[in-house]
Amino acid sequence: MTVVTCIEDLRRMHRARAPKMFWDYCESGSWTEQTFRENTSDFAEIRLRQRVAVDMSNRTTATTMAGHEVTMPVALAPVGMTGMQHADGEILAARAAEKFGVPYTLSTMSICSIEDVAIRTSKPFWFQLYVMKDEDFVARTIARAKAAGCSALVLTLDLQILGQRHKDLKNGLSAPPKPTLRTLLDLATRWRWGLDMLGTPRRHFGNIVGHAKGVSDPASLMAWTSENFDPQLDWGKVARLKDQWGGRFILKGILDAEDARRAADVGADAIIVSNHGGRQLDGALSSIRVLPQIVAAVGDRTEVWLDSGIRSGQDVLKALALGARGTMIGRAYIYGLGAMGQAGVTKALEIIRRELDVTMALCGERDVKNLGRHNVLLPDGFLTRYA
Repeated sequence: MTVVTCIEDLRRMHRARAPKMFWDYCESGSWTEQTFRENTSDFAEIRLRQRVAVDMSNRTTATTMAGHEVTMPVALAPVGMTGMQHADGEILAARAAEKFGVPYTLSTMSICSIEDVAIRTSKPFWFQLYVMKDEDFVARTIARAKAAGCSALVLTLDLQILGQRHKDLKNGLSAPPKPTLRTLLDLATRWRWGLDMLGTPRRHFGNIVGHAKGVSDPASLMAWTSENFDPQLDWGKVARLKDQWGGRFILKGILDAEDARRAADVGADAIIVSNHGGRQLDGALSSIRVLPQIVAAVGDRTEVWLDSGIRSGQDVLKALALGARGTMIGRAYIYGLGAMGQAGVTKALEIIRRELDVTMALCGERDVKNLGRHNVLLPDGFLTRYA
């Protein structure tokens, strides 16, 4: 029996159990994958400041994110095709997050639909929206999220045009996978994954198939998706979508201080410093490297969160110390899901909270809300190397 002590353990288990095309979809970036790699390597450059002879009792990691009470400042990020990493993956991840006391964000490109997740959970979750050219589809999707009781809309800004991911193209990525000889041979060695998938009817993009005009099967879906991301999305349209939603509004994909100020001008309840996990603009800076300048640009006008690169509770602490009010994890919980289903997502969250709690104590802090720049040490030029 494998003893799981860190996110890397879950990562190895996920890789062994998931079909190659879905593992590669999770564990890859665009073009050369430079930004994908630096999202994690830049975290490793930051050092922690140890403090001793301080009272470490009665610690708490509880706080709020955009008005939501959370057991720790970590939300599950929207991840497309989660239900292909493990059968009914979105439902299982949402249930794990609900029980743990952190937010779950459902992707537009999920396998399980908004309604699937809503009727199988008991608390509101967040919904992430990709803006499509089909305005009727967007309006109806927002209405469906409202009807399902979603408590926040997360609007992704950095996918107006799809970045090229070499592995996805070479693997012929699709949901469900196309029955080629190469795919069938791979699936034959992933029998546990296959048995789980045979036990569920959810194998297509549940928020799109049957909801978008002209999309009734996987073949028509792929053509529709590749042509429908809205390249004309601008700040005026963002403002109109905020009004259309009428609730908590979060903007994801901010990497520039000027864009952060524009997001605050629109009235976002939170902005997420993110480069889409290194899957869009390869060569962009890591999220952790640009975080401080974005925090400085918006001040207290809106909450600033960080996404991309977090693989531990220590990474969460480093992001909070550099000014983030919250964080999002994607791959870290997907590893758990692919490895062990709902129990694996819970295990990932437990690992991150324990690492955050212990590291916080050894840095001399008892309350996660008190973390700040005084808790970390940065190498020369970390914030000014690129100007």
